[in-house]
Amino acid sequence: MIPLDPLPNLIDQVYGRLLEAIIDRTLLPGQRITQNELADRLGVSRQPISHALHLLHRQGLVAESGKRGFEVTQLDPQRIRELYEVRGAIDALAARLAATHVKEDAGARAQLESALEAGRAIGGDAQLARLIALDVDFHSAIYRLAGNTAIEEMIAPQWPHMRRSMATVLAELDYRDSAWTEHETIAAHIFSGNASAAEAAALAHAQTAGQMTEQKLRAIDVAA
Repeated sequence: MIPLDPLPNLIDQVYGRLLEAIIDRTLLPGQRITQNELADRLGVSRQPISHALHLLHRQGLVAESGKRGFEVTQLDPQRIRELYEVRGAIDALAARLAATHVKEDAGARAQLESALEAGRAIGGDAQLARLIALDVDFHSAIYRLAGNTAIEEMIAPQWPHMRRSMATVLAELDYRDSAWTEHETIAAHIFSGNASAAEAAALAHAQTAGQMTEQKLRAIDVAA
């Protein structure tokens, strides 16, 4: 991790850098980390490290481990399944609403078109962090087009956990292609204004992603 500049929002910077390291598995599940170690690696004092770690702790992304130490939490397959069950319902609602609003909000429609085009352009050598960001951008564009701010507000606290789970499956080349094929189907139904088809496609996509992620995590647990 690259040292940070000492700007006024240093805590936010440290939090963001640690969050990305957890998501892209630079910091692995179960890995123990200390404030001194992180301060040395990021080139900052321990104070912003302490604040950032406590924010991550409140989110369930790190847990206390020994004196002044933390460790990255493991991804719980059951917890991920529960998250995807909820996300499936939210994504289905968002897709249905987006299909009904697609002709009313040209800006949000353009954002979804742009997100879809970026996903189509993914190369086989794309880094995992880029794959996750593009996936998030696509779904965020649908939430925006849905025109219901409560959807974005409800899903926002869960994105760190969802992004961690994405890393377990998006690293596989076959799922990269199938995921974006499913994205294209969802978007096509939204653009055509077919609310029921968009809703069904979004739900199926979330269910497939949830099942794949849970199975992968359980396989990792067995192998360990």
